[in-house]
Amino acid sequence: MDIVEKRIRITGVDPLSLLGINDSNLQIISDRFDANIVVRGDSISIKGEEKETQRVEKVFKELIYVLDKTGVLNNDDVVTVVELVSGEGENGKAVGDDSRDIVVLSARNDLIKPKTPGQRQFVRAVQKNDVVFAVGPAGTGKTYLAVAMAVSALRNREVQKIVLTRPAVEAGESLGFLPGDLKEKVIPYLRPLYDALDDMLPQDKLKLYMEKNVIEIAPLAYMRGRTLSNAFVILDEAQNASAMQMKMFLTRLGLNSKAIITGDITQIDLPQKSLSGLVEIQKVLKSVEGITFVYLEKADVVRHRLVKDIIDAYEKYNSWEGKD
Repeated sequence: MDIVEKRIRITGVDPLSLLGINDSNLQIISDRFDANIVVRGDSISIKGEEKETQRVEKVFKELIYVLDKTGVLNNDDVVTVVELVSGEGENGKAVGDDSRDIVVLSARNDLIKPKTPGQRQFVRAVQKNDVVFAVGPAGTGKTYLAVAMAVSALRNREVQKIVLTRPAVEAGESLGFLPGDLKEKVIPYLRPLYDALDDMLPQDKLKLYMEKNVIEIAPLAYMRGRTLSNAFVILDEAQNASAMQMKMFLTRLGLNSKAIITGDITQIDLPQKSLSGLVEIQKVLKSVEGITFVYLEKADVVRHRLVKDIIDAYEKYNSWEGKD
């Protein structure tokens, strides 16, 4: 077994904040990995079997990145990064080997990151593909993570704007019959998108972005005829888009754009005879390169513990109903 040694410079961050009070963060890392870790001044020496030293090096680099972005680092953040790097992912690779699983920072300096294997698969899929469909039940974080990745791309200057859209069929009537201007009419149906953005950006910055149209939230019907270039585009509640609307949305993409389409095919509110675009598109695009489908499951639900039980109960009920 070959023993190697790696050295990391602690630059741009406070060493005490990185290592934790009484070296508590360092202890978490030392307990998890079979490597000798020695800190001298602004240098960290890691010595051990090559695979272990590589993992420890990745943990410290990830933590330095987090600390540089947020200014704070707690034990929970350290445990999360250690688990992501040390946990085995697809094809025997560590979960953290192929991509950065930390997505974006909220306005409260909390880290928004995938919490389940399905969510990590979703994040990695978006990092590798220009068009990603995330299909799964309520509470699996589809919308929240999608918005987080869009905000991250905007902050990193990977795109110039964010476009968030939803079908408004839940209204049960045309928007023209609803009182108020366009914003007042559509806010109730786009509220989850506003809530997610409000959680990730300071109020003043969010207001400025929306005033300058850097962040745009609009009903799906208002996407027709546009070309969305240098944009991160999200279609939420896509199970309520018709087949024609789905095609219209996907053909809006311009150069240097990404699209995430989220939905739950068990919650279709379209008229009974209408085909959901999300159902159809899984057959249409299943073999197109650069487009991928991620299927989240009950195990990926991150809301109240009862949400999984509620989903189970509905599945059992619908199964029983089908036997009558």
